[in-house]
Amino acid sequence: MECVTITALDFERCYRAVSTRDSRFDGQFFTAVRTTGIYCRPSCPAITPKPANVSFLPTAAAAQQAGYRACRRCLPDAAPGSPLWNTRADLAARAMRLIGDGVIERGGVPALAATLGYSQRQLTRVLTTELGAGPLALARAHRAHTARLLIQTTEMPMSDIAFAAGFASIRQFNDTVREVFAVSPTVMRTEARQRARRDAAPTTNGALTLRLPFREPLDRAWLEWFLAAHVTPGMELWEDRVYTRALRTPHGHAIARLSIQSDHVRAELALHDMRDLAPTVGRLRHLLDLDADPIGIDEVLGVRAGDGGEREPRRPTFTPGIRVPGCLDGPELLLRTMIGQQISVSAAATHTARLVETLGEPIAGPLPSAHSPARLFPTPTVIAEHGAEVLTGPARRIRAIVGAAAALTSGELELHQGRTAAELRRDLLTLDGVGPWTADYVTMRLLADPDILLDTDLVVRQGATLLGLDLTDTAGYGPWRSYLSMHLWKAALAERTPRSPKQNG
Repeated sequence: MECVTITALDFERCYRAVSTRDSRFDGQFFTAVRTTGIYCRPSCPAITPKPANVSFLPTAAAAQQAGYRACRRCLPDAAPGSPLWNTRADLAARAMRLIGDGVIERGGVPALAATLGYSQRQLTRVLTTELGAGPLALARAHRAHTARLLIQTTEMPMSDIAFAAGFASIRQFNDTVREVFAVSPTVMRTEARQRARRDAAPTTNGALTLRLPFREPLDRAWLEWFLAAHVTPGMELWEDRVYTRALRTPHGHAIARLSIQSDHVRAELALHDMRDLAPTVGRLRHLLDLDADPIGIDEVLGVRAGDGGEREPRRPTFTPGIRVPGCLDGPELLLRTMIGQQISVSAAATHTARLVETLGEPIAGPLPSAHSPARLFPTPTVIAEHGAEVLTGPARRIRAIVGAAAALTSGELELHQGRTAAELRRDLLTLDGVGPWTADYVTMRLLADPDILLDTDLVVRQGATLLGLDLTDTAGYGPWRSYLSMHLWKAALAERTPRSPKQNG
């Protein structure tokens, strides 16, 4: 079988996917129909257009820039994000990750270009060539998607939606919605009510409920175990299969409640500033790896090339749809990982909880069912200044954590999704107290890098032994060795304790 990911838009493969309405390709490319002037996701239920009337585009922004409007039947902008932005490490992919995090809304194209280390002219030329649209058009597509989401799932006034979605004016908001969706914002909301598609609670004081789609299958047990096992009291809560946490956002903070359903993740968000909606949703999707292509990944992990080019079944039996958990904040990921080095997961949670309780910033409102006020993870600046007074354990480890916080504060170390894996790993290894395992683990989770084998991890090694897998011979698993690491981790944990994720469920 072939992996479903399309890395270049081959017409025959794309048309075959559209003809079979293959939902696995949703978000990977878009179908533009010349006779109707609309663009769709590959799984659109409408009659398949004739080959002569269609073209295929890599992004919704490219379709919009070419003058096509979004199909009101399949809602192409609501498809899961493309897995290509994680599997690719080129400039275009790194730019897309940063655009999704709202960098242009906060600092414009100059900020995006500076973060990536390119001139604005170079960046625009590369994105237009690779993705069919420049950075402003790509950001505009994100704003349009956020606007549609708020129009159809909340009762927010249109003026508030306009600025929450990142538009500079009400007029720009109205014009963009009409141009992209061919209806006014008011008509869009009315139609959504009539079709009974609204399943979100009314917005009150910045709170709303959203559905986060994903490609099936999804190993719910693994994600739930991972979230529950790494909870830090005071900042996070796991209760009745619902994960709740406080997180820092570009303009303040948020509290998110996540529960995994059969075909989506239910996300309840309380935002201090509604402008943070799009980046918060993007970070939550990144945390749960919701944009992955599980069928393509599972096909590679399920068989490998044998001697002489023959195909042979793999010995391990893996649960379909495993995900590689990402993160919500790069500095937090690094510092929490360093705190947890050489100690158990539960001990790491205790040490981190003490740090959060003492140095974390309190925010309004308790976590549901918690008795202490919600707190944010301390900033690197605060940890650099006061971490030594709170952290306990070996003096060398404390110095290393405080030193890493100082490097983050000074800008000596930058942790964001626009980095390349090689550069990030190199910079991490320059830190005192950071070895290959920590550098690989942080790189894998921060960048959603799909091909990092945690072969120095004790639990991964135990899983490989249990499944009879030779970790020195894993080339046939590329480029999905991060997912292989999760499978091995899960297998070893399932053997250790009955509370570990043994089955998908």
